[in-house]
This record gives sequence, structure tokens and C-alpha cells, in this order.
Amino acid sequence: MSAPDLPGISEADQAVVDAQLGRSASGIAEVGHRCPCGNPDVVTTVPRLPSGTPFPTTYYLTCPRAASRIGTLEGSGLMKEMEARLADDEELAAAYAAAHERYLAARDEIGRAAGLDVPEIEGISAGGMPDRVKCLHVLAGQSLAQGRGVNPLGDEVLDALGPWWEPGPCA
Repeated sequence: MSAPDLPGISEADQAVVDAQLGRSASGIAEVGHRCPCGNPDVVTTVPRLPSGTPFPTTYYLTCPRAASRIGTLEGSGLMKEMEARLADDEELAAAYAAAHERYLAARDEIGRAAGLDVPEIEGISAGGMPDRVKCLHVLAGQSLAQGRGVNPLGDEVLDALGPWWEPGPCA
């Protein structure tokens, strides 16, 4: 789904994203970030899919290699460790809450540009923000798309991933 005020993605990028996901992706507003290999690794999505389903995941990680490594991190207990730190570290908690607000603002802007109103997900970001850690994929996606320094936990995920792109393009 692409509205006149949204750039959408090229047919070539759509083919890469579809191959990465193993299915046809919809609701893409634009490429949110490109891997150093040149392929999209994050897509920015509209807050309501063409099917009508509300979709709160604005920054969707598409690179299967990065996603697999993040799955391993999730299985290691990293999310529980991060969440415990949020409870003990006021500065980290404040930065994570600010990341939540940046996420919401970006999604609202994308929704407005697409002419979409999605009250069902108002105030809900993704990944457990602002006080939980539920999905490292979302946090990494935000750090890639919005840049380092926006989401401290997303930045930590990227640091833990290492150079996932070194073996070459994933699609």
C-alpha cells in the first residue's frame, strides 16, 4: 500500500523483501534502512495494512540473517536482563521512554501521509516500549531506521549482532 505522499519501494526492493521474508510483503511505505550489502534490511510500514488490519510494527526487520541472530539473542535471556535494567536505571528508562515517543511520532507521521487513522494502536509502539522488552527485532529495526542514539536497547542489540552482512547479500 502506498499513498501519494509516501515513496513506496521499487519493484527490485519489493522482490528482495519478499525473498527475505519468504512471502509477499504489503503495507510498505519505504525502505527504512539498507544493509551495507545494499539490500533493504528494514522496511517502514504503514500503520494499517491493505487488509485493514492495524499494524503497530513501523520498523520491520526483513534481513533473515539479522533476524536469526536476534532470535538467538532473545533465546539467551537478553530481554529479561534488559527489562531488569530498565527497572533499576532511571537514565536508561528515560531514554527508552523517549525512544517509544519517537516511534509513535514517526508512525503518526507515516499514517497521516498515507491518510490513515488507526485509533486501535494509539499510544502503543512495539517491542514492549516504554517499560518492557518483548521483541529485540523491533528495537534493532528502530535503531537501524531512526539511527543510533534513538533507542539505547536497540543500539545494544545491534552491538551484540556484530557484522551480520559480512557473508554477503541475504537475498
